Amino acid sequence: MAGLLQLSRGIDALNERIGKIAAWAIVVAILVSAINAIIRRIFGVSSNGWLELQWYLFGAVFMLCASWTLKVNEHIRIDIISSKLSKRGRDYIDLFGNLFFLFPFAALMLYLSVPYFERSFASGEVSSNAGGLLIWPAKGLILLGFAFLILQWLSELIKRVAIIRGDLVDEHEAVHSAEAEAERLLTELGTANNPKTGTPPGDGIS
Repeated sequence: MAGLLQLSRGIDALNERIGKIAAWAIVVAILVSAINAIIRRIFGVSSNGWLELQWYLFGAVFMLCASWTLKVNEHIRIDIISSKLSKRGRDYIDLFGNLFFLFPFAALMLYLSVPYFERSFASGEVSSNAGGLLIWPAKGLILLGFAFLILQWLSELIKRVAIIRGDLVDEHEAVHSAEAEAERLLTELGTANNPKTGTPPGDGIS
């Protein structure tokens, strides 16, 4: 398990580094959008290439930051059942979701992305819009995004098994516990200031 956890830490570090670098594409996209708008406003000209570049940059952020988002547990959850379960129950739900939902989806998309990118690259596919950009780099981002997501899936699987075995502390659970404790203390403080209303004295309407 120690070797697997070391592999997990390596994958985490890789995807975090890639995510932080890719996130700067948002800044570049904003600059491209602003420059394009200024040129169009002043000189009355524009280019489909500038517009497509913005799409590519936002696509890079979405695809290359997905694995980092999974690593820091910031993806959207619709929690109906797990919040009512014990910590061990939530761990098993995460393990089940990783094995039977995340992995099949990411593996299928990776499998489909390989020929999708290869055909585009081999043909030198270009946008059908006048002045458009090459298409294959954008399709390559899809392939890379799911490849890194598969790696992060492996890391999350290793960590979840280690947590269930008691070999690793769940850092995300510790954060949530700290937030819950802070909310509890604030509630108790407000109640202590004014037991009837839970607000400090003098805040009511006289």
